[in-house]
Amino acid sequence: MKLIIRPATDKAFAETLTRQNMSAYYAQLDMRWDEALFEKGWRELDNYELVVDGSTVGILRLSRDENAYYIRELQIQQQWQCYGLGSQAIRFAIESTQQANIKLLRLRVFCTNPARALYERMGFRIRKTEGGMHYMERSVC
Repeated sequence: MKLIIRPATDKAFAETLTRQNMSAYYAQLDMRWDEALFEKGWRELDNYELVVDGSTVGILRLSRDENAYYIRELQIQQQWQCYGLGSQAIRFAIESTQQANIKLLRLRVFCTNPARALYERMGFRIRKTEGGMHYMERSVC
C-alpha cells in the first residue's frame, strides 16, 4: 500500500477526523473541543494529509522549536488503521526531524489511547505523565 504524504489543504477534513477520533478521550477527561485552538494550529503548524489511492485517509501535524520536532496530531480514519500508515507517517516525521538537524522527536498521547503501543514500537519512551497524557520522546540520531 503506497502512502503519499503531502501538504494538507482540507482543514474541514482534518478537524472532523480529529474530533471523531478524539471524542471518547475528550469525554473521559471531561474536555471540550476548542475550535479556535484548532484554527490557530491550522495556521501555525505544518499540516500534511495522508493519501492512499487518491483518497485522503489521515492527517499529520508537526511543529518544531530549537530543541525538538513535535507530532501534534496523527489521525487516521478508523477503517485505515492497522495497515502501517501510522508507522509510515512517524518515519516521515523522523526524517523531517533529521533533515532539520534536530535530535529529538516528541509527542503526547492520552494514557488510555492504544496508539501508545505504536509509539513505543517506533522508539518513543514516556518522559512524564500528567493530566491523563503521556509525554513521549525519541532520539533521531
